[in-house]
Amino acid sequence: MLKGSDQRIADHPIDPLFIDRWSSRAMSGEALSEPELMTLFEAARWAPSCANFQPWRFLYARRDTDFWPAFLDLLNPGNRAWAERAGALVLVISRTNFDGDGRACTTHSYDAGAAWQNIALQAWISGVVVHGIAGFDAERARRVLRVPVAYAIEAMIVLGKRGDPAQLSESLQKREQPNDRRPLAQTVCEGPFSL
Repeated sequence: MLKGSDQRIADHPIDPLFIDRWSSRAMSGEALSEPELMTLFEAARWAPSCANFQPWRFLYARRDTDFWPAFLDLLNPGNRAWAERAGALVLVISRTNFDGDGRACTTHSYDAGAAWQNIALQAWISGVVVHGIAGFDAERARRVLRVPVAYAIEAMIVLGKRGDPAQLSESLQKREQPNDRRPLAQTVCEGPFSL
């Protein structure tokens, strides 16, 4: 397991995994193996979902494969600058309607988020760097990767082996550390909205 943060402190007792995990950008440029990726996707498979519908789907490209250039080309320039050293890129999509009856699955994004969280936690446990991003061309991803209209484009995940932060730009090196969270009192309230 990777070393997390000694600076983060939880206000209530939780497993250290939750405060240790953070989203690095420093990656080695080494490809992730198929078994390494399948372990992450297996963790996602066990996420909770409405009616056990499991609306999430993952399209991926491993570094140095035929699909890698197409996935990398979807990233905006700011993300591409550091993600070029990733070992794999994953597009997260979710089915918006239940199979069969066509009813809307109003929790499709929520459920896909639970699956993404499982990937993030399993990656951390496995020593894999993981960073979720929204900075990519979603409409182009739909066209290039032939995503049917019945699926929402959610996000992309950048995965890799830990790399040297000195390989990042100076501005990203300054950000290459765990960040904090707002106080819990600004996030939750008992009863009606009062935040």
